Amino acid sequence: MKRDHLDKVLTIPNALSALRVAGVPVFLWLVLQPYFGNTNLDGWAIALLVVSGVTDYLDGKLARRWNQVTRLGQILDPAADRLYTISTLLALLLRDVIPWWFLALLLARDVFMAINIAILRKAGYRPLQVNFIGKAATFNLMYAFPLLLLAGGADSLADYARVFGWALAIWGAALYWWSAVLYTTQVHRLRLGALRAHEKA
Repeated sequence: MKRDHLDKVLTIPNALSALRVAGVPVFLWLVLQPYFGNTNLDGWAIALLVVSGVTDYLDGKLARRWNQVTRLGQILDPAADRLYTISTLLALLLRDVIPWWFLALLLARDVFMAINIAILRKAGYRPLQVNFIGKAATFNLMYAFPLLLLAGGADSLADYARVFGWALAIWGAALYWWSAVLYTTQVHRLRLGALRAHEKA
């Protein structure tokens, strides 16, 4: 009997997602060097973020084009997004690039989403797929972070990076919460459907 393609593990999109996850500790090591008084390696950290953004785009696109959407990929892709987002925010906070309230704003959204997922599981549903708004939010944040790193300088390039970096960061945060609201609406509809089905049974 042919195994369901959703159960596959060894696919190129999954490999790209796994590489993104493996890159998180490398990125943290690079970006925190100035915090520990070592050589500034922000250029390498920014390059790694750019590579992560490109592979984030490619893994989903290739999975759909080659019919290689898998359960592992559905877990790895959003996990890599969350790990990069959280680790980058923590690093930028430690280096005084962003204020604590911005980190709290995004972490509160993740807690909010965790509650939604717990409600889904209690109702007997799997976590829903990441919606387009959520992916757009991650895209904005992932490109805001390298700009905010560049904003630490004192030249005109740093001034432009600061303006565009914060514009992307604020827009990304807004989309991040908007996607959570849309996700909550879907969860509410599924939960109501499950309750109605239970009442009819």
